[in-house]
Amino acid sequence: MSPVAREDRYGRILCLRLYLEETAGRRSIYTGVDFCKKLCGVSIVRSGESMENALRACCKGIKIGKILIHRDGDNGQQLIYHKLPMDIAERHVLLMDPVLGTGNSANQAIELLIRKGVPEEHIMFLNLISAPEGIHCVCKRFPRLKIVTSEIETGLNEEYRVIPGLGEYGDRYFGTD
Repeated sequence: MSPVAREDRYGRILCLRLYLEETAGRRSIYTGVDFCKKLCGVSIVRSGESMENALRACCKGIKIGKILIHRDGDNGQQLIYHKLPMDIAERHVLLMDPVLGTGNSANQAIELLIRKGVPEEHIMFLNLISAPEGIHCVCKRFPRLKIVTSEIETGLNEEYRVIPGLGEYGDRYFGTD
């Protein structure tokens, strides 16, 4: 299955699992989907943008913000750009990045969201594959945050890349490798 098809499939599965049972007008139970009223997506550019279409398919009209973090090796992160909804502090945030490696970029994005007033427990980090080191790094620093991943890989190689992983996900998804 191609990364694009896999991303679309997992994105739809995540949305379809948000079930709500509520009583319908005739006192019967209706099982359906509902979302909190103040929800937004934030993609860590560029790979995170690959998850936006699946989110939009599930949540019509959802606001989506962007965070660009330049990665230079393992710990040379630098925040370059962010564009977030004005009322982000009042929203639940779905932070999107398909690959969680070391966790350093995710931590920097989460710190920015918290500085903008988003409570830690209102952030859910969505990704397709994760390295155990990245999960540990993020959860240790932000214990009230939730991570949703579809696969936990073996670990990281000496270049801090997830193994076996997907390679450079953004390049593969956007056809620029």
